[in-house]
Amino acid sequence: MVELRFSALKPNGQTITGTLSAESYGEGKKKILALLAKNQFKLHSIDKKSTFIYKIRRGSDAPIKGEQRAFTKDEVVKALTKLGYQVISVNKFLFEWNPKPPQQEILSFVKISAELLEQKLPYSEIMTLLVNDIENKTLKETLKQINNELKKGGDSETVFLRYQTIFGKFTAYMLGLAAKSGNMTEIYRATAKFLERRMQFKKDLRSALITPMITMFVLFLAVVFYVAYIFPETAKLFVKFNIELPPMTAFTLKISDLLLDNVWLFTAMVVIPIIVLIRFFSTKNGRLFFDKMIMKVPIMGSLVHKTNIEVFCRVFYTLYSGSAESIEPIRIAAEATDNSYFEKQIKNIAIPMMIKKGAGITESFEASGVFTETAISRFHSGEETGTIKNTALQLANYYESETVFRLKNIIEMIQVGIAMVIMIVMILLTLVSAETATVSPKSPFIK
Repeated sequence: MVELRFSALKPNGQTITGTLSAESYGEGKKKILALLAKNQFKLHSIDKKSTFIYKIRRGSDAPIKGEQRAFTKDEVVKALTKLGYQVISVNKFLFEWNPKPPQQEILSFVKISAELLEQKLPYSEIMTLLVNDIENKTLKETLKQINNELKKGGDSETVFLRYQTIFGKFTAYMLGLAAKSGNMTEIYRATAKFLERRMQFKKDLRSALITPMITMFVLFLAVVFYVAYIFPETAKLFVKFNIELPPMTAFTLKISDLLLDNVWLFTAMVVIPIIVLIRFFSTKNGRLFFDKMIMKVPIMGSLVHKTNIEVFCRVFYTLYSGSAESIEPIRIAAEATDNSYFEKQIKNIAIPMMIKKGAGITESFEASGVFTETAISRFHSGEETGTIKNTALQLANYYESETVFRLKNIIEMIQVGIAMVIMIVMILLTLVSAETATVSPKSPFIK
C-alpha cells in the first residue's frame, strides 16, 4: 500500500492538493489522473510517501539517528529544525521494502488489544503501548500512522480500511467498526477468534494436503533421478558385456531409456500442466472454480465447506443486531469466508432475495446452495423463535468442534498413508538393487 500526495491547478489558476492511498504507485497515479480529468484540473506534481534516514544533534550533544516517513526531504528537514535540532543529513531510503506482517503478528496485536480493552484502558493509550513494543517494522509504522490519524479525528472505519492490504479486508473492517460500535471489546475478541481459527485451519490444511503433496513430489523426483541416472550406470555395464538381465532389472532399464530418450517431453508433461493450473487459478474465474470444487473434494471438501459456514456464522453473530439490519452483516460474513464461490452465492442469490422479494434469512440461505441441511434447519428454528443470533454462534461452535476433531484424524491417516507409500517405494528400489547385485557373467567353461 502506497500513499501519494498530488498537487494540481484549477482552470482559474488556484493550486489544490490531496492525498490518496493505492495498491501501487501506478494504480494510484491512474486514479489521480482520472480524478483530475473529471474535474478538468491540470496535474502539477505527485509525491510518494517514503522513508527518510536522518542524522541530527541538539547543541553539543552526540548525534542521533532515526527514520521518518514523509513525502519530501524538505518536509523532514523543516520538521526537525522546528523541533530545535541541527540537521546533519537527511537521505531517502534507497531500497524501501515493507513486506506484509505475518498473520501471527496481526493476531498478537488484536488479542493484546482485546485484553487491554477488557481492563478498561483508553484505546489511544493501548495504541501507544503497542506501537512502542511491536517489533515488526511494517506493522509498527502502520499502527503509528493509524494512531496519528485517529488523534486528528479521522473516521476509524475509513482509516483502518486504508490499510486493508496490511490487515486483510475483513480484519481492517472489523477493527474500524469496533471504535464506532460501542462494543469495542467484543468485536476485538471476535476478530482475534476469527484470525486464530483461520490460521489454525490453514495450518491443518497444509498438514493434510500441501505437505503430503510436496513429500510425494520430492519422492517422485528421487525415484526419477535413481531410475534415469544412478541405475543405468550399473545396468548398462551388464549390457555392454552381453550379460542377460533379470526381469525387474531389464524392465527398469527400459523405463530409464524411455525417460532419457524423451526427457523434454516428460518434463513438459509435468511442468506445463502445473503452470497452466497456477495461471488459471490466479484468474477470477479460476479462483471461483477452485473455491467451488474444493468444497466437493472427497473427505476434505466437507471440512472446508463446514469451516466456511463456521466462519460465516461466527462473523454474522458478531455483527448481527436484528432483522432490520441483517444485510450488511451477511455481506461482511460472506466476505470473511475467503471463499469466492461462497461469497458469490450469498451476494448474488441470498441478499437479492431478501431485498427484492422480502424473503426470510432461512429461505434465502437455502436458495444460495452453500449451507448444509443442518445449518438450514438450525437457522429455520432460530428464525421462528427469534434467536437467530444465538443460533449462529451455536452453529459456529458446533462446526468448529467437528472440523477440528475430524481434521486431526484425517491428518493422522494421511501421514500413515504417506509413510506406507514411501516404504513401498523403498522396498521396490531395494529389490531392484538386490536383483542387480545378483547378476554375474557366465563362466566361459559353462555352455
